[in-house]
Amino acid sequence: MTWNSMQYDNNFSFVSAYGRDVVELLSARPGERVLDLGCGTGDLAAAIAADGVVVHGVDGDAAMIRTAVAKYGDTPGGPTFAVADGHAFTVDAPFDAVFSNAALHWMRRPDDVLARVHAALVPGGRFVAEMGASRNVAVLIEGLRDAGAELAPDVRVEPPWYFPSTAEYATRLEHAGFEVRTTAYFARPTAFAPGDTAADWWRMFGPSVLAAFPADVHGPLLARVDELVRDRLLGPDGIWYGDYARLRFAAVRR
Repeated sequence: MTWNSMQYDNNFSFVSAYGRDVVELLSARPGERVLDLGCGTGDLAAAIAADGVVVHGVDGDAAMIRTAVAKYGDTPGGPTFAVADGHAFTVDAPFDAVFSNAALHWMRRPDDVLARVHAALVPGGRFVAEMGASRNVAVLIEGLRDAGAELAPDVRVEPPWYFPSTAEYATRLEHAGFEVRTTAYFARPTAFAPGDTAADWWRMFGPSVLAAFPADVHGPLLARVDELVRDRLLGPDGIWYGDYARLRFAAVRR
């Protein structure tokens, strides 16, 4: 998909904010080389680099990389950035660690991704990441499916994400040549920006799903989604919350 990087930074900055815990789990040391896989607009890459770490961020979306370069490209000792496909990237020299936050679930061929991460690491190198897990945004998906069944019953909703269970992803890591050190599965209700609703979430993260519907249906469809999920996702504080479920892990290349 093609991202609106400005809207991503302005309305969905929680993605990077929640990634700070993953940065702590990484515990990168000054002088280490870290690859940020799916770096988005570069906030976490910059945070890691601020501790004297050499960071290179890659993302499959050119608009995200342009924004990252505009924000941090001139920072002394700051990260470098490049456009790269997570399923097929290569590196000139291996890294001490690969870091990823809220990106792996966009990569629908996980075994290809793990093979590239393995090849990008020195022996004993760390792979530390957080991603959407099974049941992530289940209510949001259910709402769109139910609204679609009412307004466009011939359209099949096909979410563009890979949300594995802890056991499934740990098995993939082991088969790819990693030793799993820690895993954690947890629910994390995630506040949207004030004024944003489920409809706004779908506009940002699901345009490829919405594209399957006729354009004249989009407005009524998203309004109906809000109606269907309001009782479950609108908090008493008047803020909407995404029903996020996350998988966080640390592994090392054997």
